[in-house]
Formats: sequence, C-alpha cells, structure tokens
Amino acid sequence: MRTPLIAVTLGLLLLAGVAQAQTVKATSNIVVRAFGRTIDFTSDTTTSIRDSKIVLEAKDDAASYVASNGEIRGAQLEAAFDTLRTRVPEARNVNDETLAEAILAL
Repeated sequence: MRTPLIAVTLGLLLLAGVAQAQTVKATSNIVVRAFGRTIDFTSDTTTSIRDSKIVLEAKDDAASYVASNGEIRGAQLEAAFDTLRTRVPEARNVNDETLAEAILAL
C-alpha cells in the first residue's frame, strides 16, 4: 500500500524538478535574447556596443567564464562587464553569467 504512494510522490517530485529546470532555462533564454536586442538597439552617437573593442575582445574570456561556470574571470571580461553596465542601463541589474552569454552572442 505504501509502495505505490511513495512511487507516486517521487514521480511528482521528479516532474516538479524537471519543470522548474525548464522554467529557469526558458527565463535565462528570454533574458539573453532581450539583452541582445538591447545591445543591438542601444547606440552611442558614434558607435554601438556591438562595435566596442573592449566588448569584442572579451569573447574568449566570456567563453571561458561560461564554460567554467564562473570560475574563470579574465581581465578583458571584467572590463567588458564595466563597459556594458556603464553604457546599457538594463545591464546594471543583470548577473555576470547572462552578460557573458550576451557577449558570446555578439
């Protein structure tokens, strides 16, 4: 009698965990896409973020950061984070991982 109840409970917990993981992934994708659009449409009088040498040079550091789950933080990536957060108001409240993914998407 208890075995089916335990199995059903474990099954529901597993489904809830999968649903939560999918929600986090979907939310992350939405933020990255929205941030990418912001970068595309935000421009200085002479140049956009997409053309920023500091941001473009941080792509390798961003790839290392994402691949290492935040363990590797290069100097160029830190400079790009500062540049993005200074020039793009929406980037001020975005976590470093999302910014690194946005840099990779450029």
